[in-house]
Amino acid sequence: MATGKPKSDQFDHTPAGSGERLFNAINVTFMALLVAVMIVPFINVLAVAFSSNLASLELGIKLWPSEWSVEGFRTVWINVGLQRAFVNSVIVTSIGTVLHVLLAAFAGYVLIQRNLPGKRLMIAFILATMAIPGELIMIPLFIVNQNLGLLNTLAALVFSGLVSGFSILLIRNAFQSVPYDLWESAKIDGAGDFFIFRTIYVPLSQAGLATIALFELVSRWNQFLAVILYISDSSKYTLQVTLQALVTEGIGTSGTSMITPNVRMAGIVIAILPLVALYPFMQRYFVQGITLGSVKE
Repeated sequence: MATGKPKSDQFDHTPAGSGERLFNAINVTFMALLVAVMIVPFINVLAVAFSSNLASLELGIKLWPSEWSVEGFRTVWINVGLQRAFVNSVIVTSIGTVLHVLLAAFAGYVLIQRNLPGKRLMIAFILATMAIPGELIMIPLFIVNQNLGLLNTLAALVFSGLVSGFSILLIRNAFQSVPYDLWESAKIDGAGDFFIFRTIYVPLSQAGLATIALFELVSRWNQFLAVILYISDSSKYTLQVTLQALVTEGIGTSGTSMITPNVRMAGIVIAILPLVALYPFMQRYFVQGITLGSVKE
């Protein structure tokens, strides 16, 4: 019986047609324009931030500082007082993220137990909470915080969004990817649930935990509405609210001081720098963590 090469091999080395070359050219051009649209504003922010007060007043888009200076950073950090808002954001973000991940991990571990009574009802309830818009419960949450005496405290910002249905279900999927035989073997050896959770599920689900931490970190660092809702004392404002007042209202050290563009842009750079610096260390977990449990074998 005669044999020949598969038909698919006949096209392995066929030169790309004119249609494919046109598609590639359009695709590359579109992606280059998309990158430019995203990167040029960021370069402009950096160029203005590192310009002097006088040079930053020049109109137009800057891709390079015409006169290098860090006086914008000095002004926004010391004179405007952005350091206090920065510290508030660090406190709220760090404590809130740790507690959020911890509570989501505890809830996710509970929901993977095979003999848990009412597990389907619990999951349905968690899904229902995800369907409720945050604006709908804004006033009830304000009243709760008021009755608890948490208004004008950083604790109100920490407790805001402390539990998330999305995080619970995501870490549950991550825990489900851990072989259940490990849980059974540990139980046979007499291990308790907290020991199993700490020594088996947490180390084997670092990608899922890092994904939740990254989501929550970005969300809390950019927290704005909760601050406006619960905080009226400007000394307890977080970075984003202070930055909004700086950029739109031009707050200064006195009524006669002028906030130049380099000061505003320096505040923006300070606000985004922690996330930009942290993301490269966590992005390797991101894709793996977000897809955990999406495919069942």
